[in-house]
Amino acid sequence: MIYITGDCHQDFKRFNTRIFPEQKEMTKEDYVIICGDFGGIWNKGEESKEEKHLLDWLESKSFTTLFVDGNHENFDRLYDYPVEEWKGGKVHKIRPSVIHLMRGQVFEIDGKNIFAFGGASSHDIDGGILEPEDPYYKQKKKKLDKRWCPYRINHVSWWQQELPSEEEMEEGRRNLAAHDNTVDFVVTHCCASSTQTLLGGSMYTPDIETAYLEEIRQKVKFKKWFFGHYHDNRNVNAEEILLYEQIIRIS
Repeated sequence: MIYITGDCHQDFKRFNTRIFPEQKEMTKEDYVIICGDFGGIWNKGEESKEEKHLLDWLESKSFTTLFVDGNHENFDRLYDYPVEEWKGGKVHKIRPSVIHLMRGQVFEIDGKNIFAFGGASSHDIDGGILEPEDPYYKQKKKKLDKRWCPYRINHVSWWQQELPSEEEMEEGRRNLAAHDNTVDFVVTHCCASSTQTLLGGSMYTPDIETAYLEEIRQKVKFKKWFFGHYHDNRNVNAEEILLYEQIIRIS
């Protein structure tokens, strides 16, 4: 079985047995995929007690947890995990059964080919990105806090790796070409530029990643495309599904 859901932001309550009773019939050969903003690796430095408790709790579940990265991840720590091969693609194993699906990979899971590509632009940064080393950091932070203006702090709550590198995008193209540009499912955090327009018109600004995903959308044959990021549960069209708290079975 494969289930899929949206952003968690370190809140994994939806995976308790009362809310998700289907897990009673699942094993480690069954999977739950999170469409980005996993959030289980967030604090600066080493794994905190809270993080350890949450990750160990996920590891104790009957199923295997998979996730693509979102824009709200600590990429300094996430990318510090060793890269391993798993089900045909590259991963970071946070726990033996809590696994980060790296960008641009095609995984063969439960008889399905799944293209994974995390990342997205942060929308909650009207106040900009603050640099802790800036001599005026405290004054700028105080002013933004006073105005209730959202901002992020570099390497504390924001990382430039939220958007993909050219290497990651090219690797995605190569891996898709090796599968004749045909997969069963696409799993991302944000979505293609045209899909984003359907969601919010001019509310969202296209960027390098939405443009890349538009390229994928036009070139690749797929049955369903699942994504998160926009905090809603919505069938955008017959093929593209936006997920947030909802957990749905896809295989």
